[in-house]
Amino acid sequence: MPISLKKRFSLAWRAFFEGQALPSNRQFIPAISDEEVAEIKAFFPREKFFIFGHARSGTTLLVRLLRLHPEVHCNYQAHFFTRPPLLQSLVEDEKVEAWLTRRSNRWNRGGDLSPVVLRAMSDIILERDARLVDKRIVGDKSPNSLLNGEAVHLLRKVYPDACLIFIVRDGRDAAVSHRFQTFIDSPQHLHVADLSILQDFSRDPKPFLNGKRSIFTHNGIHNAARGWVDNVEGTDSNGKALFAERYISLRFEDLLRQPWEEISRLWGFLGADLSLPGLGAAVQTEMAENPDADWQQQKAGSLVKPVKKGISGTWQELFTERDRQTFKRIAGPTLVAWEYENDLDW
Repeated sequence: MPISLKKRFSLAWRAFFEGQALPSNRQFIPAISDEEVAEIKAFFPREKFFIFGHARSGTTLLVRLLRLHPEVHCNYQAHFFTRPPLLQSLVEDEKVEAWLTRRSNRWNRGGDLSPVVLRAMSDIILERDARLVDKRIVGDKSPNSLLNGEAVHLLRKVYPDACLIFIVRDGRDAAVSHRFQTFIDSPQHLHVADLSILQDFSRDPKPFLNGKRSIFTHNGIHNAARGWVDNVEGTDSNGKALFAERYISLRFEDLLRQPWEEISRLWGFLGADLSLPGLGAAVQTEMAENPDADWQQQKAGSLVKPVKKGISGTWQELFTERDRQTFKRIAGPTLVAWEYENDLDW
């Protein structure tokens, strides 16, 4: 990740006045080769998959359902490729590069061992829990809202043999859900205008629920729309280009509407056995649970009570006309492309 100008000034000040050396990060880390993949799979043989998605797009529900299969395990939010410092930070220092590429190190076979180190590190993290539950397919779900399509490139360099699942949710609902998550989890980080909205909503939610007041600031709704478009378009295009038949996408709304059809499609994509008994009943039982809503109710109480959770279309109750027009201008074509709207007349 590039260092910001402010950070550079801070580091330079410390180096000049305090004698602290500037960090030196390498510019290039090679991708793992097919030969290295084949070799490392002798040690870590389980098939791997990764779940990407924009924030608040149903990744947690997807994990809960995938894990119901006796052959499939999924971990939560390792952020190997989706949030700094990233997996590659383990080998970014130039001193580490010199060690892993040193010619006198016979164990590197005259090359750069960095991609093997990264793969081995992530493989052991993924497989150690899967071994405990004796499952042969293992994955990780990490929302990629910060790096968007770039996360797909980073994944491909370490896991060219993995499967990538991308879940998409209507960006308007995702924006509303993320807004309330921020209200609940991080009120201490809110700006003054955002905190004022939170306080007013807590006192009287009615103006917000009838479209008279927005839960977003002007910049907030703009950034929410822009961030969703960048994530959906970047991840989907890179997923298709870099993973081809190892890439699959689904909509959160379809998962809610027809959970068995969607989750069995994903299990088949991952190579899991669909003939095992009890899978349909397990999915039906799991869909009746809503631990996220229960957790929000316990933590936030009256704040989230007026808002429907875990369903589609919540944005229609909370978007003002300004919110609609802003989202339409920025995200309209993407909403149409993913069949959330038929046209721009909404």
